Amino acid sequence: MKWTCVIVEDLQVAADYLVKCCEKSALLQVKGHFTNVEQALEYLNKNSVDVLFLDVEMPGATGFDLLDQLAYYPKVILTTSKSEYAYNAFEYNVTDFLKKPFTYQRFQEALNKLTTPAGDNNISSTATDHIFIKCDGKLVRLNNDDILFIESMGDYVKFVTFDKKYITHNTIKNLEEKVNRQTFIKVHRSYIININKIDDIRENDLFIKGNEIPVSKAHKADVLKRLNII
Repeated sequence: MKWTCVIVEDLQVAADYLVKCCEKSALLQVKGHFTNVEQALEYLNKNSVDVLFLDVEMPGATGFDLLDQLAYYPKVILTTSKSEYAYNAFEYNVTDFLKKPFTYQRFQEALNKLTTPAGDNNISSTATDHIFIKCDGKLVRLNNDDILFIESMGDYVKFVTFDKKYITHNTIKNLEEKVNRQTFIKVHRSYIININKIDDIRENDLFIKGNEIPVSKAHKADVLKRLNII
């Protein structure tokens, strides 16, 4: 299984070179090329990718501005001609920093730092006990055990915990691929629930702390399989 990736680069020649490197590696599937942050964000906040090849200096907003606004965090490989951005790259915890022009061998070295095997469902780890969501201009840590369920609100989603609700720009489709699948399961096109928080199930609805959540016919069998029914 190939890693999916997006290239954000305003110089066509640089983007074309990256596409060739990706194709040559046979490990990456390029899902799109965008020449500015606005276009890239529009796509990335609706579609999940594994790897982001990101230029820093582009017309308008910078690559770092994109990372500040992104609703989730794929593996990021910065591509820039200026070494002075290396410190910023460290602050954003990017996977690698490719200084242009770079060789295909150097590109391969960057791929080697994507340590999760390509056969996994996602490069981003889904085995952790917490997630970070972007809310009110900051990254908020939510422990998996504190999340009761996640509800779709169009282009936004609502994370419901025991005592608070958080709204962030994201989609159920994207989150389904990013959350810990041992803890969470999609039960409806508009809901992902914490499987450990179910109080009871009645016909085609389940209840979590007084919240009634629909279970679609397409997902009901999967939900029942996850329950310890004796």
